[in-house]
Amino acid sequence: MKKRPVLLIVIALNLVVLVALAFAYPHLMVSPGPLVKGHAELATDCFACHAAWRGAASERCTECHAVADIGLKTTKGVPIPARSVKVSFHQELTEQDCMACHSDHQGPKLTKSSRKPFSHGLLKASVQDQCSSCHRAPKDTVHRDVKLECRQCHGSKAWKPAHFDHELLAPAVLDRCQSCHNAPTDRLHRQIRGSCTSCHKTGAWKPATFDHAKYFVLDGDHDARCDTCHTNNDYSRYTCYGCHEHSQAKVRAEHLEEGIRSFENCVECHRDPRAEPEKDGEGRERD
Repeated sequence: MKKRPVLLIVIALNLVVLVALAFAYPHLMVSPGPLVKGHAELATDCFACHAAWRGAASERCTECHAVADIGLKTTKGVPIPARSVKVSFHQELTEQDCMACHSDHQGPKLTKSSRKPFSHGLLKASVQDQCSSCHRAPKDTVHRDVKLECRQCHGSKAWKPAHFDHELLAPAVLDRCQSCHNAPTDRLHRQIRGSCTSCHKTGAWKPATFDHAKYFVLDGDHDARCDTCHTNNDYSRYTCYGCHEHSQAKVRAEHLEEGIRSFENCVECHRDPRAEPEKDGEGRERD
């Protein structure tokens, strides 16, 4: 029975020693890891940022980091050189809760689980649309012609995915698809030099409105290059005289012989080269 009080006394003394050591050498006893480079000089002075039993507090941070100077001046009042990306946004936060984003210990990953990533919701409503005040504008071909704020396409939680609307582009740019998109390399598109909007809509690349069979079936000998019938990349017009079999004189003679005087619009009657043209009650081709 006498051993139990002795054991409790030993345990109590050990606890007292551990607590004393934690206060005397907190950087050795309870530190989750080394400090970031900027705070390295405070490595042995935990109480510069932490209060006993309460942890770190934003009030301790602002004793050295004046909110009005963050991103503009060092803690010693030395101006920070101008940078390509502006970082002086701390003055525009709705609340000064440093612990919400910062953890100055480069410790185990377990210590980072409670950290909250920066949320654009912490910014004042008046500056949430001023993305360029902190972020560098992209230089790619898509963004080059867009003059609106980033939030028109991007969310504040992640840059991707974006929801781009072609209507945001200036009218003069809408027909310059190739300035942002690579031209398709299939056999059909390699021949076309016109605007994509002739067949495609800005809402989606597919389905396309183009249906050649609706006007003329490309079959057999008629499965030819586009410029055989559409000269100078003008797809609003066509000619059947691009082939040696269709000389204008021969076509004219044959149609007049059948009593057909209107034969300029060939596909009016010859939409399918595999089928015979429709004829009227007198046996003549319909015009």
